[in-house]
Amino acid sequence: MTRGSVNQLVAPRRVIPRLLAGLSYDGPADLAEHYRQYGPLPMVTRRFIDEVDASGLTGRGGAGFPTGRKMRIVADGGDTPVVVANGCEGEPASSKDRLLLTMLPHLVLDGIAAAAQALGAADTYLCVHDHEAALLERLEDAVAERADPVRVQVTGVPGRYVASEQSALVQFLGGGPAKPTFSPPRPQERGVRGRPTLVSNVETLAHLALIARYGDRWFRSAGLPAAPGSMLVTVSGAVGRPGIYEIELGTPIGDVVMRAGGPTERPRALLVGGFFGAWLDAGAAWPLPMTHAALKAAGGALGAGMVIVVPASSCLIAETARVVRYLAGESAGQCGPCVFGLPALADALADLAYHGGRSRTLDQLARLIPLVERRGACKHPDGVTQLIMSALRLAAGDARRHDAAGPCEAIAREPLLPLPAEDR
Repeated sequence: MTRGSVNQLVAPRRVIPRLLAGLSYDGPADLAEHYRQYGPLPMVTRRFIDEVDASGLTGRGGAGFPTGRKMRIVADGGDTPVVVANGCEGEPASSKDRLLLTMLPHLVLDGIAAAAQALGAADTYLCVHDHEAALLERLEDAVAERADPVRVQVTGVPGRYVASEQSALVQFLGGGPAKPTFSPPRPQERGVRGRPTLVSNVETLAHLALIARYGDRWFRSAGLPAAPGSMLVTVSGAVGRPGIYEIELGTPIGDVVMRAGGPTERPRALLVGGFFGAWLDAGAAWPLPMTHAALKAAGGALGAGMVIVVPASSCLIAETARVVRYLAGESAGQCGPCVFGLPALADALADLAYHGGRSRTLDQLARLIPLVERRGACKHPDGVTQLIMSALRLAAGDARRHDAAGPCEAIAREPLLPLPAEDR
C-alpha cells in the first residue's frame, strides 16, 4: 500500500520498460495519451518522502545520491522550497534526458508536480540548454496543457558543459552567471535565492512520477536489493544498434552492449559513465553489473548511464585527447586549475597522441595532474584528470610507444566519441 499518495493505481506487471512504456513512434505523447498510458497523478503529501526513501531511488544524473534523503533535507530547511528539474544533459555522450523531454514530457512534469506537492514548493523550474529552441517551445506547450497548482517555469540555460552542474543552475536561476560555486552549502540546504532547493535530473523525476502511482515496493521489484529500479542507458560507439535502452540496475555491462546489437568490431575498451567516467578494459568490464558500487570498485563510474564501445582499431590516446581538449574549453574559467591546468593537460595529451612525446610527455603529464586534481572550485578538473589517468593506465603500452616513437596508425581512424562542436 502506498504511503504518500491518496490512491494507488494498479501497477503494471512488466518489469521493464517502465519509463519508456509510453514511448510511441507516432511522436510525443500529449496529456491525453499520457493519461491513457499511466493514469492521472495521485495527490501526494509530505509522507511521499517516506515512500521515496523506502524505494531506494537514487539520482540518475550522475552522483547517485539517495533522492528521499535529499528531499528530506529540503523539506526540513525551514523556508519555502524550490524544485529544479535539470534537463540540460551536459554530457555529449548521453541523450536519455532529451528523449524523455521530447517524447514523454508529461512524465517529467508529473515528477516535478509530485516533488512540489510533497515539499510544499512555491516555485518550480525545468532547465534545458538555451540553444534548444524547438525543445523549449515544445516544453512550454506541454506545460500549457496542464493545470498543476504550481506552474513550471521552462528556462533556457547557457549551453556549456559546466552550466548544468547543480550549483551553476542555482546561481543562474538566482540571477547570477551559470558557473559552479563552492560547496557547502549545497543547494538542498541553501539554493535558489537562499531557499532550500531540490535539484534533480529529469530521469530521477520521471521515476518519482511512477513511484507516486505504483508505490515503493513496485519500484524495488526491478533491479537489485542494494540498487533497485531501472535506469536509462545511452549506448554508442562500435555497436550494431546505438541508442537508449532501459535496463534493470545490476544488468551486466556485456548484456547492455548485446542489447544494442553487440560490438561491430573486436572491442578494446569501454568508456562507462561518460566524459567524467573512466576507461575500462572491455573483457574485464563485460561481466560487471551496472551499479555505482560495482563500477566504483573497478575504478570506473556509473555516471548518468553511458557505455561507449571503442574497438581495437581505434587509438585510445587520441580519443581521450579530443575529449580533454573539448573539456578544457568548457570550464567556467574561474580558477587556476581550469584556466591554466586543463589547457596544459590538453596540449600535452595532444602532443602525445598526434606528434609523439619525444620521450618527455608522459613525465610532463605526471607532473601536471597533481597540480590540477582536487584543486578546482568544482569537480570539473577532477573529472578531466580521472579520464586521463584511466586512459594512461589502460593503454600504458600504447602511451609509452607514442612517447618514444611517435603516433600510431590508428590516429587516422574516424573518431568515435561525440563532441558537440563537431556535431554542430
